[in-house]
Amino acid sequence: MASATQQAIDAVWRIESARLIAGLTRAVSDVGLAEDLAQDALVAALEQWPESGVPDNPGAWLMAVARRRGVDTVRRAATLQSKVELLGRELNDHETPMDEIELDPHVEDDVLRLMFTACHPVLSVEARVALTLKMVAGLSTEEIARAFLVRTTTMAARITRAKKALTEAGVPFEVPVGAELADRLGSVLEAVYLVFNEGYTATAGERWARAELCQEAMRLGRMLAALAAGESETHALVALMEIQASRLRARTGPDGGIVTLDKQDRARWDRLLITHGLAALDRAEEIGATGSYAIQAKIAACHARAPRAEDTDWARIASLYGDLVALTRSPIVELNRAVAVSMADGPAAGLAVTDGLLDVAALREYHLLPSVRGDLLARLGRSMEARAEFERAAELTSNEAERAHLLARARNS
Repeated sequence: MASATQQAIDAVWRIESARLIAGLTRAVSDVGLAEDLAQDALVAALEQWPESGVPDNPGAWLMAVARRRGVDTVRRAATLQSKVELLGRELNDHETPMDEIELDPHVEDDVLRLMFTACHPVLSVEARVALTLKMVAGLSTEEIARAFLVRTTTMAARITRAKKALTEAGVPFEVPVGAELADRLGSVLEAVYLVFNEGYTATAGERWARAELCQEAMRLGRMLAALAAGESETHALVALMEIQASRLRARTGPDGGIVTLDKQDRARWDRLLITHGLAALDRAEEIGATGSYAIQAKIAACHARAPRAEDTDWARIASLYGDLVALTRSPIVELNRAVAVSMADGPAAGLAVTDGLLDVAALREYHLLPSVRGDLLARLGRSMEARAEFERAAELTSNEAERAHLLARARNS
């Protein structure tokens, strides 16, 4: 029972944490305090739910507890006494957290406000994205560190400094307009895409994908596209996410195992999402799409337009990845280009590209580098080398589904 309750709490936190922190930030006007209150509510759930059971409305329960803790905190800070009214009336000792539940019509907008608050220019670009992933996606510090290819301690310090900087600067909890909106939009788009990527391929846990994060990222992306309708990259990002998300159902088999792109049943791809995504890409190109999301969306469109895996235009994909490398200078993009080159020109050509990445410090602990090399070596008939690469990749990943897939590849090499 305890294990089942723990899993339920983890699931609730993943789903509700962004709305919880956003609602609290609106109430207390302090991102750091809002996250602390949310964490207090989580601790209370961990303490109480194993005995009392998961409440019917767990998100509201967490909000009620957090608000009560907020009232207590504000009461202790005499100079901030005026904020008690913003949090609502105090709960008496005999009242339960559920007595404090109120319907809040601003919940959806609050998440967007939270993202723009976290992406304020008072922070570095890296800190903005990291803080957004922490508070909006509910990712752990360890998961965010993996996304940035840095140590967990480094990321923890970065997030702590970011929250302190926002508090000290008195950053307002609002969606900016005009030039200020344009200044922050890039960071917000990057954060949305990283939330989507965590949903599309989870860095840790038992599941290969977390569809709820993909859905949340797409929802936020569509809101941003409406908010900044004249910005091509907002439409390009929506296109990229929707085309990618169209494959979610086909990426795992009945047993939960990974199904690679070349083996997916394309009849299971969501054609409605593809249609919407291609329309968003058309809109981005009408405006004048030249950014990284537009290039990635064009790559995704190449896959979506191919009726069969063998019909894929790999030469065009390899060329687009070349454009993306030139734009981003990212070693991860170069690794993706290696895959495309291998499909267009053969595995030896792709392996040659990966050879140039072996000494890149940021990729030394990145599991996809040995995973890609294992696949290329297997296609070249170099079985023993392929097996070693797959085993190393399995050691480096924290996702159980991916580890199982890689170990199976190693055994079959």
